[in-house]
Amino acid sequence: MIRRLLARLFWACSRWKLVSEPAPTRPTVLLGAPHTSNWDFVIMLAIAWRLGIDVRWMGKISLFKGWRGPIMRRLGGIGVDRANPGRVVGEVVERVHSGEVFGLVITPDGTRSGHTHWKSGFYRIARETGMPVTLGYVDRTTMSAGLGPTMQLTGSVADDMDRIREFYADKAGVKPEHRVEPRLREESRGE
Repeated sequence: MIRRLLARLFWACSRWKLVSEPAPTRPTVLLGAPHTSNWDFVIMLAIAWRLGIDVRWMGKISLFKGWRGPIMRRLGGIGVDRANPGRVVGEVVERVHSGEVFGLVITPDGTRSGHTHWKSGFYRIARETGMPVTLGYVDRTTMSAGLGPTMQLTGSVADDMDRIREFYADKAGVKPEHRVEPRLREESRGE
C-alpha cells in the first residue's frame, strides 16, 4: 500500500511519465536498460511499485554489508558473490518452482559505463529457468519509462538479440553517452 502510494507520488511529481505494457503475471527476467545512471534504480522501483510487481534485483555483495544490507534486501536485493555467482541461479530456480511471482531485474549492460557488450547472465538465467524476458526501459528522449514486451527466448542468441536490439534501438537512458548497444559476446562467437 505504501509502496504504491510512493510510486503514484513519484509519477505525479516527476518529469518522467510511465508508459508501460501490463505487468507480467508469472515470474520473469526483467531487463533494466539502458542502465546509465543511479537514477535508474529509483525509476525501476517506481515502475515496479506502481504496477504492483514484486521485484528482486541483483547487486554486488558489498551493497549488502553493514547498515545498507537490511534496506537493500527489503527493496528486493539479492547479494551476488562474484566468486560464486551460480548460487543466485539456484536460488531463482527454487523461487520459481515454489510458485513465487516476481520480476528478477537484471541490468545487462552491467555497471553504468565502460562496457562494449551486454553481460549474458540474463540470457542464461532465462533459458535455465524457462522464465520469459520482459524488456524494461528508461528513455530520456521521451522522458518515459516502463515495460515493453515480454518474450520467450528461442535459444537462437542472434535472433533473440535482434528482437531485443530492435526494441532498445531508440531508447537513450538517463545519460545517453553511457549507453551500451545490446550485443552479447556470444553473438560474435556464433553461439
